[in-house]
Amino acid sequence: MANRVVISICGEEYTFIADESAAYMQKVGSYVSEKMEEVLSSAKVGRTDAAILTAANIADELFKAQAASEQLRSQIKGYLDEAGRAQSEASELKREVFRLQQRLDSLNRSRE
Repeated sequence: MANRVVISICGEEYTFIADESAAYMQKVGSYVSEKMEEVLSSAKVGRTDAAILTAANIADELFKAQAASEQLRSQIKGYLDEAGRAQSEASELKREVFRLQQRLDSLNRSRE
């Protein structure tokens, strides 16, 4: 069910309707407001330009986070592949130890 949430961004009230919780939407609104305030305080621009710059900055953060996430996924896949190879190698070594143990037992029995 959609939630109706009033959020203040840079002193302006906006009503959002979303499936997410009110607390989550407040968090999103606070983040956008904070980013807008940063742009407004660092550049002599109007609200519309600040909103565009803020949107561009947040999109940049998103793309960098997605790239970092993809890099981590790729790294984890590499680790999993490496672990799988190590597990296969360990299994093969266990089989070899078992074969050698059987051979040693056979040799010991034949000496008796």
